[in-house]
Amino acid sequence: MAAFNTRERFSLTRAEVAVFVSGVASMGLEILAGRIVAPQFGSSIYTWGTIIGVFLAALSLGYHRGGKQAAVNASNERLAVLMLGTAAYVAVLIFAGDLLLRSMAGYPLPSRLASLPAVTILFGPPTYLLGFISPYGAELSRKEDIGEASGHVYAVGTVGSILGAFGTTYFLIPTLTVDQIGLVFGLLLVGTALALTLPEMEWRPAVAVAGVTVLLVGAVVSGPAGIAVEGRIVHQTQTPYQELQVVDRGDTRTLYLDGHRHSAMDLDDPDRHVFDYTRYFHLPFLAADDPDDIDRVLFIGGGGFTGPKHFADEYDVTVDVVEIDPDVIDAGKEYFGVEESENLTIHNGDGRQFLRNTDETYDLIVLDAYKKDKVPFQMTTEEFMQLASDRLSPQGMFLANVISAPRGPASRFYRAEYKTMNRVFPQVYSFPTSGSIVVQNIEVLATKDETLLTEDELRERNERRDIGIDLRDEVGNYERSAETDDVPLLRDDHAPVDSLLDPMVGQRYVVEETPDDGEAADEDAEAAAG
Repeated sequence: MAAFNTRERFSLTRAEVAVFVSGVASMGLEILAGRIVAPQFGSSIYTWGTIIGVFLAALSLGYHRGGKQAAVNASNERLAVLMLGTAAYVAVLIFAGDLLLRSMAGYPLPSRLASLPAVTILFGPPTYLLGFISPYGAELSRKEDIGEASGHVYAVGTVGSILGAFGTTYFLIPTLTVDQIGLVFGLLLVGTALALTLPEMEWRPAVAVAGVTVLLVGAVVSGPAGIAVEGRIVHQTQTPYQELQVVDRGDTRTLYLDGHRHSAMDLDDPDRHVFDYTRYFHLPFLAADDPDDIDRVLFIGGGGFTGPKHFADEYDVTVDVVEIDPDVIDAGKEYFGVEESENLTIHNGDGRQFLRNTDETYDLIVLDAYKKDKVPFQMTTEEFMQLASDRLSPQGMFLANVISAPRGPASRFYRAEYKTMNRVFPQVYSFPTSGSIVVQNIEVLATKDETLLTEDELRERNERRDIGIDLRDEVGNYERSAETDDVPLLRDDHAPVDSLLDPMVGQRYVVEETPDDGEAADEDAEAAAG
């Protein structure tokens, strides 16, 4: 008799299984929402706050409405309808999610709230439906006491949420695409609906189950409505950190991270700098008193490994690269031609932790780990800059690829970063890569040498030194200082990076491209004719 009571205590009714699955699906969709929304709205604290708030609000409303209706409507068949309705909406997300995101990106809202309409429309309805499941499950529970039934059901749902959170984070996202993960949740909901209506299924539930299954599979097979990037996708994966795509368009191969271009390679001329900002990585060879003094270089952030490849191939230097995302490293090796050698070593890890643990001293550290909408704050602060300075040789230099605007409201992050670097390094110089005030790559060079370098000195060195690349145009973008009175000094205990990035939301990010040899020849001919 005791054994029977134990089995009864830990067994679940079909309604309670539905509660468990609803917990898995709701938390899994919440984590997946961050991946779906990030390419359009970024993944700042404001985006995540919006996602969490919308899910909580939708669940609360579902709990409230479901609690009112449970006494009258609660049944396994009704639970099946709710499961199928949620699965059908997941099919809509798979097929039209990107299209809906883009259509709602232009609402005249403050930038911090820009993602609210999209998150509400995309994830509010299915989460609201899932909110009905728990009160219905409590009504159908075998527990006789109302309090015991409610506590038991919400405990089951919470366990499901825990499984959904860990399973999505540690298994589904690193393994499957966003569409495939949506299919997994959709089929899980359909399977639960099927189990709720068995063994005596009528023809209408059977048709509904079959119809929603066809919708889910069709949405995945047909592909999403609207194309996020232009070109042929040759590789796509969900990494532990971001969505990664390798896209070929014409002769150019581009690395996209969360929908933004991060690196590119000319397939016909792999040595060409496709994105202009990577040419600025060579500026330290003009800033150094003697370019031969640069012997050991560290890149924090790999991307397509354009800078590290050039340095290892063109200069007699030893290059270390620290890249936190193992899938980025794999993509660099397979699709962008990066090969480790005696001169080039790639480390998988966090840049700050690597600096803290290494005993090496570098002559140049290049920080290339920022995104327009996602910046690891721990690599922006005064403490980080001091750590980098401590790992530099006495004449060492630090170059940061900052994505911001040089002036105007969208320049706050750049100016705060300039102020922070200027607190640690004696001299700091800026080189915006675009002539306008749009959001762009700004190369910020800091030196431990207290001697001021002028633009004329850099021009003279560019003409005199043979460093394998002509940087006259890059030197022409020299800026000596930035206005920093109205921006904070970034420290580990206070680095409001998200609020500094906020004015950039919705603004166009301009990545200047260099012309290929044919285009350059045409431009020279036109100039000569003119």
